[in-house]
Amino acid sequence: MDTRRLRRLLILVALAAPFAEAGRLRVLVQTAPLAGFQFHEGNRLWPQLQVGDALELRREPGNGHDARAIAVLWRGEMLGYLPRAENDAVSDAMDRGVTAEARIAALRDEQDPWRRVQIEVFLVMPRAQ
Repeated sequence: MDTRRLRRLLILVALAAPFAEAGRLRVLVQTAPLAGFQFHEGNRLWPQLQVGDALELRREPGNGHDARAIAVLWRGEMLGYLPRAENDAVSDAMDRGVTAEARIAALRDEQDPWRRVQIEVFLVMPRAQ
C-alpha cells in the first residue's frame, strides 16, 4: 500500500470511528508473509504458534538494513519482520502515532520459510468521543 492510499485509508477510518464498537476501530490493511522467520526464533517457537495469536509490531528506524523495518514479535520473542517491499505504509502510519496490531493468519508446514507464517496487520483508531 503506497502512502497516498494509506492517507485515504486513514481519512476513511477517521470518518468511520464514531461507529466503532468497543471504543476503537480495527481496519485490516495488510496480509503478508513473515520475512526472516528462519533467522530468528521462528523454528524454535513453531510448535507453540497458533492461528489467531496476537503479534507485537515494533518499529526499528535504526535498522541498518531497512530504515522502515517493523519487527514482528510473539510473546516477546522475535519471529521476523514485515517484508521490506510491503512495510512503507504501515511504518508511515506507526511513525504518525497510529497504533498497529497484528495476528497470525495462517501457519503452513512448508520448507520455504517465506510460506510458513502469514500475518494480518490492522491499523487501530480510537473511537471519537
